[in-house]
Amino acid sequence: MNAADWLADTRTSYDTVAASYAELTRHILDEAPEERAVLALFADLVCAQGGGLVADVGCGTGRITGHLRTLGLDAFGIDLSPGMIDVARRDHPGVRFDLGSMTNLTLADASVTGLVAWYSLIHIPDDGISSVLAHFRRVLRPGGPLLLSFHVGDESRLKTEGYGGHPMKVYVHRRQHDQTIEWLNEAGFAVETHKTLTSAESKLGGIILARRQP
Repeated sequence: MNAADWLADTRTSYDTVAASYAELTRHILDEAPEERAVLALFADLVCAQGGGLVADVGCGTGRITGHLRTLGLDAFGIDLSPGMIDVARRDHPGVRFDLGSMTNLTLADASVTGLVAWYSLIHIPDDGISSVLAHFRRVLRPGGPLLLSFHVGDESRLKTEGYGGHPMKVYVHRRQHDQTIEWLNEAGFAVETHKTLTSAESKLGGIILARRQP
């Protein structure tokens, strides 16, 4: 499948489930104290860099964007799905949400202090990861923190139903830390910490905190 096909399938799938996704995930971070701790650490790192814009890339309905703002960050969201962006704007009035794709970020070079991709790289195939990480590095300021979360595993599967039983057609790619860290190193990031955990966010989730090297 070429990029245009899987991007279109992903966009349509999340347009279809946007409303139910928002309801089912609205309070899930409340049940994930380790993830909240990692997000707080990320916020501290952004503040230590002097603050500035923070991009939540693949923001969905904006729940992580909204949480980052409660931590004092000037966070905004970007998502491929117009349906998700509509719900995000509804649920978080006054917050910036842009329609866009991590495969072709239109943000200016070095325009954000921090970047989060919270379970949003999971739909990018292996052969697209390097290009996405290159975009992340380009838009981050030198030294800026990058926070990734993903499902840990070795397999990819086609998700045909989800979030209230609505039809979907998206591939979910599970990955190991070693491979993801290798991609990050190759893209010009220095990994500072990583961990695997089980929580309401994921049965087996991975967290990686890295920084853009100069």
